[in-house]
Amino acid sequence: MPSTKEYLNFILEQLSALDEITHKAMMGEYILYYRGRIFGGIYDDRFLVKPVKSARKLMPDAALELPYDGAKEMLLVDNVDDKGFLFQLITAMYDELPEPKKRRK
Repeated sequence: MPSTKEYLNFILEQLSALDEITHKAMMGEYILYYRGRIFGGIYDDRFLVKPVKSARKLMPDAALELPYDGAKEMLLVDNVDDKGFLFQLITAMYDELPEPKKRRK
C-alpha cells in the first residue's frame, strides 16, 4: 500500500523546524533527506529512520521494521506528534549519516 500525500505532509510539518528537509517520491513511498543526506522515509504511512547509534539511543524501545521486502531494517518513529523530539532525533543523527554518493558524468 503506497503512502499517502497527507501523511507525508503531516511528517514534513512536524519536521518544519529543521532547515533543508527535502523528499523524493520513490515507487509510492518517500525518501527523506536532511541537508542532502538520507535519514529515513515514509513507507506504508510509517515514519522510519536509519538505525544509527544516536537514533537507537534516543529510541531504545523502537521497533525495527522493514520498509519494503528486501530492504534493511529501519527504526519506527512512533513519537511523531512531538516536534521537539523529532528535531533532536534528526539533528543527532546527521553526523552518522553517509555523505551523498557522487554521480558519475
